[in-house]
Amino acid sequence: MAEMSRKCVPFTPFEKDLSRATVAIVTAAGVHHKAQEAFNIADELGDLTFRIIGEEASVGDLMVTHHHYNHSDADQDINVVFPLDPLKALLAEGFIGGIAQQHIGYMGYTMQLKRMYEETAPQIAAAIDKTSRADVVVLTGG
Repeated sequence: MAEMSRKCVPFTPFEKDLSRATVAIVTAAGVHHKAQEAFNIADELGDLTFRIIGEEASVGDLMVTHHHYNHSDADQDINVVFPLDPLKALLAEGFIGGIAQQHIGYMGYTMQLKRMYEETAPQIAAAIDKTSRADVVVLTGG
């Protein structure tokens, strides 16, 4: 895995054919499975935890817990921040090779930027790297 830099975004050219690539979703929109613990919106500094969303989840199983953006559209159709159904359509078309075994949801708001950068972000990257078997990550915000 490329080392994270404060000066620039690490760039790794993607040379694999998308029709053979597995895609994961990482969202900062506060998406989680309804059965999982909600993000702590009462913490004024922001909740730095994240939730792993398994491959068995459907859009009806998911919800948003976040209070720093208007997520009324996502409440009606979670695909606007967690595009699982569009990924399934791309897979059916053969445009992508697969959908990852696991995805990540977290609440992007935080006043703890150093901790997010030094602890949470590397944990999320490691979780995607080790458990999702993804070649490509779609990152969404709220």
